[in-house]
This record gives sequence, C-alpha cells and structure tokens, in this order.
Amino acid sequence: MRYFNSKILIGGMTAMTLVLSAGLAQAQTIRFAHVDPEDWTSSKKGAAAQVFKNIVEGESDLSVELFPAGSLGDENELVEQAQEGLTQVVMVSGAMSRVCSAAQVLDIPFIFSYPTVAWEVLDGPFGQELAEHCLEESGLRTLAYGETGVRHFTNSVREIRTPEDMAGLRIRVQPIPLYVEMVEALGAEPTPVPWTEVPNALATGVVDGQENPVGVIYGNNLHELQEYMTLNGHVYATDFLVINDEFFQSLDPADQAVVARAAKVAGVMGRAIQQFTSAEGVRLVAESGVQVYTPTEDEIALFRDAAQPAVVDWLREELGDQSGWIDRLNDAVAAASD
Repeated sequence: MRYFNSKILIGGMTAMTLVLSAGLAQAQTIRFAHVDPEDWTSSKKGAAAQVFKNIVEGESDLSVELFPAGSLGDENELVEQAQEGLTQVVMVSGAMSRVCSAAQVLDIPFIFSYPTVAWEVLDGPFGQELAEHCLEESGLRTLAYGETGVRHFTNSVREIRTPEDMAGLRIRVQPIPLYVEMVEALGAEPTPVPWTEVPNALATGVVDGQENPVGVIYGNNLHELQEYMTLNGHVYATDFLVINDEFFQSLDPADQAVVARAAKVAGVMGRAIQQFTSAEGVRLVAESGVQVYTPTEDEIALFRDAAQPAVVDWLREELGDQSGWIDRLNDAVAAASD
C-alpha cells in the first residue's frame, strides 16, 4: 500500500513538473508586434523585428514570435496590449504619446535639422531620461529608438514651395492633435483620416494631399495618387521599441542583457532600412512622373517660422507641468548640433 501511494505521489509530482515546465516555456516566448510589412528588405519595422528575433533566439533560450502588418491591431491597440502584457514587445511611433505625453516633443516641427542629430539626441542622455519617464508613465520600457522617417508633403493640386502654397489644401493628417495644429499653422486644412482609408481619401478627393516619409509614400503607392511632392522634412518621426516592464523584470539578468542588446541592434537596423528606402524612394517617385521639389534653406525657414512657434505654444499648454521637456529637448539638440 505504501508502495502504491509512492507511485501516486511520484506520478503527481511528475505531472506537476510537466505543467510548470510548459507554463514556464510559454512565459519565455516573446510576442513582437508592429504595423509595417513583414519584408525585412524594405520594411524598417519588419527588418528590426527580424533582427531582434534572430539575436534573441541565437543568444538565449527565449523564443520570439513575430506579428507584422497590423495583424494584432493598429498602433494604439498594440500599445494597450503591451501594457496589459498580452504582447510583450511592440514597435510603434505616434501611439507612444497616448501613454506618455512627453513623447510628443519629438514631433515638434523642424526640431531636428538632420536625422543624425536626432540619433545623437535619442541615443544620449535626453533619450535615456525620456525612456525612464515613459517607463514610469506607462509601464513600458523603451529598449531602443528606431526611425519612422522624415515626413514630407504630397498633393494633387499644385507645387508647394512655401507655406503660402498650402492655403486651402486639404491635407490628410494622423488623428493626432499636434499634427492638426502644425498643418493648420501652415495655412492648410488638416483632415484626420485613419491610415487604412488614406488611399481611398486621396483617390476620391476627400483630401488633396498627405504627409509621410518618402519610403512610406512609395511603398504604399500613394505617389500614384499624387502629382507633387515637396521635400520640406517638417517632422522627424521616431519609432519606439518597447517591452512590458513586468515581463522584462521576470527574465533573468542574462536574458535581460540579450533582449536589451538585440533591441539596440534592431533600432539601428530600422534606421538603416528607413534611410535606404527614403533615398531610393525619392528617385523612384520622380521616375514615376511625380514632380519633386526640394525647398531652399530660406524656404525651409518660412515653413519652420510658420509651424514651430504655433505647435510649441500649443504643446506647452498641452503638457502643462511637463512642458519642461520642450526645453530639455532644445538643449539636447543644441548640444548635438555643435
């Protein structure tokens, strides 16, 4: 009888061990989601995700499951899922400001004169301080900063050389208040349209134009619905590669180091792919028949003088006691530009 009980006890312990092991294995799978295409050769987030997966799986026992192309939802939904721990890692851009309002400062028009300035700021003390602040605000740890790209205007009505040329144009913007303020300050009519509806809005004349990085414009065939593109570079848009911090803290130190290292490489890869697709995109858009115009420095100054003060004033009121982030960013940009 004692022998029989021992077998039951051993059998029960074995079953429990298997259950616990299965649960542990499931807990050590990282779900990584984004809204870009999967193709790592032309998609900045797709490339970043694939590199992250390769490094993490190659240097640890963790597994990474990728969910590209918005398969788990739009960016706002992905951020919510990451906060809830349903998806451990997400790579998003504008949606980050919904859970960390200070992140909006990165979208101030013409704050960065060139992408390399943005990289130095984001990879330096300012970027680290912002990451720590957003961690406290959202429970999401920023592992790295990628690059959505430098945003430009296109339209189907006329060439845009100065803000005066934007008067009366209906420009599609993201459903983000800062972008509405910016386009309005430039004299156009901002029209928030969800990303999935942009092609139809352009094709049917609901809007005259839109603004996006060149790689996004070409990659989504928006240039086929537009006649003019102006490379005024009004916003440098940042990607945030974030992880649910509770999940991150559950990893052992060695795995944390691997994940952090993989994310930094992923952020750099995203930037590189984005720079390539933008440079290549300008050529391809021009070859397709779109009239591409590059404003002079004096013309860029007109855009900056019209948009930046209006947006900064609005943002200071919006951020309230957190408006000091604007001054911190200005100081960091000045230091990186010396």
